[in-house]
Amino acid sequence: MAARILAVFLLLFLSAAPLGSSLYEDQVGLMDWHQKYIGKVKHAVFHTQRSGRKRVVVSTEENVIASLDLRHGDIFWRRVLGANDVVDAIDVALGKFVITLSSDGSTIRAWNLPDGLMVWETFIRGSKSSKSLLLSGTNSKVDKDNTILAFGEGCLVAVSSADGEVLWKKDFADASFEVQQIIQSPGRDVVYVLGFVGSSSFDAYQINGKNGEVMHHDTASFAGGFSGNTLLVSDDVLVALDAAMSHLITISFQGGGLSINEKPISNLVGDFAGPVEILALKLGRMFALKANKLITFISISNDGKLDVLEKINSAAAISDALSVSDGRHAVGLVQQVDNKVEFTVKLGNDWNTNLLKETINMDHQRGFVRKVFINNYIRTDRSHGFRALVVMEDHSLLLVQQGEIVWGREDGLASILDVTTSELPVEKDGVSVSKVEQNLFEWLKGHILKLKGTLMLASPEDMVVIQGMRLKSSEKSKMTRDHNGFRKLLIVLTRGGKLFALHTGDGRIIWSRLLESLRKSEACEHPTGLRIYTWQVPHHHAMDENPSVLVVGRCQQNLDAPGILSFVDAYTGSEIKSVGPVHSVLQVIPLPFTDSTEQRLHLLIDAKQRVHLYPRSREALSIFQQERSNIYWYSVEADKSIIRGYAIKRTCVHEDAGDYCFEPRDLWSVVFPGKSEKIVSTVTQKLNEVVHTQAKVMAEQELMYKYISKNLLFVATASPKASHEIGSAIPDESFLVVYLIDTITGRILQRMTHQGCQAPVHAVFSENWVVYHYFNLRAHRYEMSVIEIYDQSRADNKDVLKLVVGKHNLTSPTSSYSRPEVVAKSQSYFFTHSVKAITVTLTAKGITSKQLLIGTISDQVLALDKRYLDPRRSLNPSQAEKEEGVIPLTDSLPIIPQSYVTHALKVEGLRGIVTVPAKLESTTLVFSYGVDIFFTRLAPSRTYDSLTEDFSYALLLITIVALIAAIFVTWVWSERKELQEKWR
Repeated sequence: MAARILAVFLLLFLSAAPLGSSLYEDQVGLMDWHQKYIGKVKHAVFHTQRSGRKRVVVSTEENVIASLDLRHGDIFWRRVLGANDVVDAIDVALGKFVITLSSDGSTIRAWNLPDGLMVWETFIRGSKSSKSLLLSGTNSKVDKDNTILAFGEGCLVAVSSADGEVLWKKDFADASFEVQQIIQSPGRDVVYVLGFVGSSSFDAYQINGKNGEVMHHDTASFAGGFSGNTLLVSDDVLVALDAAMSHLITISFQGGGLSINEKPISNLVGDFAGPVEILALKLGRMFALKANKLITFISISNDGKLDVLEKINSAAAISDALSVSDGRHAVGLVQQVDNKVEFTVKLGNDWNTNLLKETINMDHQRGFVRKVFINNYIRTDRSHGFRALVVMEDHSLLLVQQGEIVWGREDGLASILDVTTSELPVEKDGVSVSKVEQNLFEWLKGHILKLKGTLMLASPEDMVVIQGMRLKSSEKSKMTRDHNGFRKLLIVLTRGGKLFALHTGDGRIIWSRLLESLRKSEACEHPTGLRIYTWQVPHHHAMDENPSVLVVGRCQQNLDAPGILSFVDAYTGSEIKSVGPVHSVLQVIPLPFTDSTEQRLHLLIDAKQRVHLYPRSREALSIFQQERSNIYWYSVEADKSIIRGYAIKRTCVHEDAGDYCFEPRDLWSVVFPGKSEKIVSTVTQKLNEVVHTQAKVMAEQELMYKYISKNLLFVATASPKASHEIGSAIPDESFLVVYLIDTITGRILQRMTHQGCQAPVHAVFSENWVVYHYFNLRAHRYEMSVIEIYDQSRADNKDVLKLVVGKHNLTSPTSSYSRPEVVAKSQSYFFTHSVKAITVTLTAKGITSKQLLIGTISDQVLALDKRYLDPRRSLNPSQAEKEEGVIPLTDSLPIIPQSYVTHALKVEGLRGIVTVPAKLESTTLVFSYGVDIFFTRLAPSRTYDSLTEDFSYALLLITIVALIAAIFVTWVWSERKELQEKWR
């Protein structure tokens, strides 16, 4: 009896602690979070019929097609196209299909409107690049087939909207004819194709809409020439600019022949300077002209007369015309005044009539309005109401209706450029760590529910309650540091020039800041963000000072463009200061030195390889001068197939920066044969990686010493034909060569050739090994190879006992100028997946086993144990190697479904994976980003140094008390039984 009781309580005790590392359904969301986005919207089509859900279909700059709920902004469905499959136009046909034109007009697709499934796909094969134009017709009835007209790659095709069948095709491959507009006459089967021949001739083709035959061809010349910027104003009038952009040209192409008229732009907008632009807006019988930083609305009468309607500030956004009734069109106009937005809907036929005028309070951190799309609805009083879909400067998306923001989406997070982390504030004395929010009965009830869940006796309703309790009781969302280092701030920089601080606990936005330095200005016309770096991390004054980050950007896309520097408070998001435009920024090197204010020293390398020191203070300069002889850097000129190494020579001559600018000194260069090798990938070690030990214990108690150097560079080159997409070369003319180069001396430590292989190459460098991924043309499979480098200068020190007792001096100084004695071990394996990104786990002390985190083509993250990429694997490992943990050799790397870090989720458009060590040695934090973002915690060697967060301490206490009681009861029973036996 006593044994049974002990067995029962032992079972309860074991159930209190999880025995495996699997993720159960009720644990989802405790250690990870996943957020879906779509990106900056560029096209939108409303679908608000009386029956069915009201939605808006959008396409974005991230090549996403999505259907959004108009009530809440949720995603009904979305489809992410390839990186090169840019969406050119979208429309809705037959009331049930979403039609898209993409890939420079070469691909037409129809998607089912309710669920987003692709119905059909048609390709346009042409002979030259051209504009992409889509005309899906005006019919919205489900029971009638529409003819879709699409122009791309120099071809005009008519496609059936029902099944995608090509009805006819007309090739305009004449190199001199550039198609500008396509229009179909309402009620007639006539298609007009309009364009330029050369720079001074305008051509118009009339094509039979049923069979594609040319019915008529008109041409007219204009001595002033055309600039190529055209706009279709109505069914019979097109406007353009002359070559000098001083005259506005109106072209009438229906009613027999072509008629060209011109008018000086100065007569319409007054004196102007600078470029003139016709805004590509469909406004009925009017158009908008942008000049002198003003937008001028101009109407065209039936007899061709031009009238100026209004001039407004160019910061406004204008919608396309929307048909509200027979012959009446409405135009939406959004103007920004301080922190408010004025939304006005004007009647195109009567510009002085406002159908709607509202003022909406707007967060100034969203910036200016960039695009607006309007839609109308019928109010209860039968009058017309309007809603507006607004795209902001920071790429966020808002729906405005009845003077309020109905919902908003932070879709700027779909275009993350770079990520860094910051610690949360220290919890001050007197602040309670937790709050007691439940009584004893609720506490006991909660633990009973957890026990039922552990014993698999909980109902689905109980599982929902357990999940809610776990999320509520978890301290992961607190705004203070935890002792394990799980709670941090993820500070991300987006393409819209905005910084976001995300909490690692639940992914919520703590603060966001649209950086003024990355906004368009007269001094910086096209600013773009580059990278974000840790600038200041206060340790001695952590209670009083906030950490800060450095954001680096450029004024243009070209490498020699002026740079922009912004310093931002990591806790509040406030911009401490900004510098720029300054010298160009080609490379940023964080140095391992800090000044008395704990600001980290950074070197900014410009396009001429000159070095600029930041912060610009005498103390920082003094620290730098002491270490300048030990500072080296390199540059990779991929277009020239050259890698150069530099050191500091002297202070810059004739430079405004004065003492903080230094001239480079050429040290070495590696020139690859450009006709046979092209640089396709370079990678180096992470600066924050910690190596636990240099010695590696091999089989039979032998030692090998890792060649650890932060100055190693991995370079992959390919033959010119093999440097393009897969299939661009045959095996005999393709090869891949990999190098390991010391960036101090320029020595090539290792060179390896892979015949019949080609790019793209993705690689990761950690400790003394590098793993790289490529495609093998001969085997028609992807491969992953590993190279490990060991230091042979200590080859005689193989005694493990001496290493343990400290007889080996592994910290003796070495010089990079001395030729290293190294030996390399390598091995290659087949891998079944294409790779988008690859990185390695990082831990605080580097003790925990390494795992490769591989972003696959399916937009998931796979965790692969580094032991599978051990070059010492063999078909029949010895007993000593088996005891060491060497896995027997197989030709392919295993793909274990349970090893997907993202579980069943996808990070659509995956671009990068970032790993951050936690304070707990067993755990690393993983953040992956693309169109979506995903965060989780990973323990490569299990959580050997801690208990799980959901460990039930109360249940453990109850179990211990029950065991003690059981022992006491069994002892009493044993004493009684023994006493009774003695009395017999």
